[in-house]
Amino acid sequence: MFWFFVSAVLGLLLFALKYRYPYFVKDAKYICRVALVGYRMTKYIKSKPFYTLVDRFLDSVQKNPHKAFIRFQDQTYSYVQSDKQSNKIARSLLKHADLREGDTVALLLGNEPMFMWICLALAKIGCSAALLNHNIRSKSLLHCFSCCGASVLIAGAELQDAVEEVLPALREQGISVYILTDHVTSEGMKSLTDKIKQASDEPVPADLRANISSTSPMAYIYTSGTTGLPKAAVITHRRLWAISFFQSICGVKSDDVLYVCLPLYHSAAFGIGFGGTIERGITVVLKSKFSSSQFWDDCRKYNVTVIQYIGETMRYLCNTPKRVSDQVHNVRMAIGNGIRPEVWRTFISRFGHVDIKEFYGSTEGTLGFLNFAGKIGAVGRVNFLHKKLYPYSFVKFDLEQEEPVRNANGFCIKVAKGETGLLVSKITQKVQFAGYARDPKQTEKKKLYNVFEKGDVYFNSGDLFKIDRENFIYFQDRVGDTFRWKGENVSTNEVSDILTNATSIEEANVYGVAVPGYEGRIGMSTITLKKDHQFECDDIFSHVTTYLPSYARPRFIRIQNSLAVTGTFKQLKGKLVEEGFNPATISDPLFILDEKVNSYRPMTHDTYQSILEGHFRL
Repeated sequence: MFWFFVSAVLGLLLFALKYRYPYFVKDAKYICRVALVGYRMTKYIKSKPFYTLVDRFLDSVQKNPHKAFIRFQDQTYSYVQSDKQSNKIARSLLKHADLREGDTVALLLGNEPMFMWICLALAKIGCSAALLNHNIRSKSLLHCFSCCGASVLIAGAELQDAVEEVLPALREQGISVYILTDHVTSEGMKSLTDKIKQASDEPVPADLRANISSTSPMAYIYTSGTTGLPKAAVITHRRLWAISFFQSICGVKSDDVLYVCLPLYHSAAFGIGFGGTIERGITVVLKSKFSSSQFWDDCRKYNVTVIQYIGETMRYLCNTPKRVSDQVHNVRMAIGNGIRPEVWRTFISRFGHVDIKEFYGSTEGTLGFLNFAGKIGAVGRVNFLHKKLYPYSFVKFDLEQEEPVRNANGFCIKVAKGETGLLVSKITQKVQFAGYARDPKQTEKKKLYNVFEKGDVYFNSGDLFKIDRENFIYFQDRVGDTFRWKGENVSTNEVSDILTNATSIEEANVYGVAVPGYEGRIGMSTITLKKDHQFECDDIFSHVTTYLPSYARPRFIRIQNSLAVTGTFKQLKGKLVEEGFNPATISDPLFILDEKVNSYRPMTHDTYQSILEGHFRL
């Protein structure tokens, strides 16, 4: 009778808790996972010598040598095979590239096992990897390469043409260039694959990385952030550990199989995907690029249980023709960001109950949010422990002046629930902002001083959020000179610079505009033409397709006699963004990039309707 009474009381208590605090259990689970990660992080950082992600990988090699580490196409590479392959790469680079601890090597590679092996090899000898976007070319490629201070460039064989385009400039800087092939005939390049084959696979001595600490750079990942041209965000070993633990916080287990089809040069695939795979000791199925038609077949073939996504990939999957096998898979969790509420609902309705772990984070940022409760549309939830470990606030922001609003005492003002505010996170000894490589000016631009009291320093995320009454956090928009399209951050300044290099264009104001049914914002530019010049549709198309990757090209171009600017001559974007690309409301000449005719052509009402109805693909 006594135990029946106790059980009844406990049942009523749990029912009351769930009714009064519906997220209590999920909150508690999240707190436990964050606390455990915090304990392990502290333990690794304080260990002598510093316990790196490579050490974690080597522990897995010893514990599960024959467990699959990478599955790529029809090949499977175990932990011990990957260890030996990375040893061969490390030894060949030590011998032929004369690398030493502290050096940086730039990688221009697509998604393939060699990408992961080279990163492991570099970490084994205490070097950093600069992860170049393999879609960029010419001036942008050189700019990104120069950011990181690399002395060596390693490129895939299929990207040799892109390297040859900038080879004279690289040779002037004394850069060693290696191509992943057995033979190279071009002067100024060397083959690397043949040298790797000849190298020993014996373990690399740990003393080669003896001076590596938690603050040493492990990688450089490029981000446009909100302040112009792409910058090399410094990913320290401590920062990589923090990102790698994200799978653990989400609830990924050691027997899960992760599917990565996002580019490895991004922090999501590199940190959460590659780093998280090592931290969890799991198997990663690597795809060269996302394919909506092959996605679920791959998941079934490789028995995938966890997938990574961005909003666009989820939308593409929902737009594929329905199949009777849509719910025949073992995927239990999806980790990513940028999924729209309607896509979220469609996805789980069509493909079954998949636990969506929507998150927010930036490559160079000091914190991230995780929607661990599964509230559709949210990117996170306010949690006291998370906020104590990583102090942050949302403050009032002036969209016209593009700066935080300050009170009479000069301090920022926190927003109330339901109001949109700028995310700022406190920079402390424990929560550091590593900044951008060789760019102190841009690093300083991301800092806000005297935010709530004299002497404090905060990281300016450049992102706007809103908190609801249940403490869920919702992403609202980005501020500054950046838009996001096809999962890529695009610098408006960089696109503007390239547009004004065209023969006929005098000025260019570049911005992102929303398109119904699409994630993010698509590129658009309002331009002025040089005197006595006309808008040459074919020439401008050729120019932007030559110098800009597809996601950065302005799909819409609007022509005006002059551009609106502020009193300090800063280009005004707000009204242009609001007006968008509707020819019915815009009297200026308006053009659309049409890849079917390899040119820009006048924007018509029919084309506009076709875009809204989803028939004209952007």
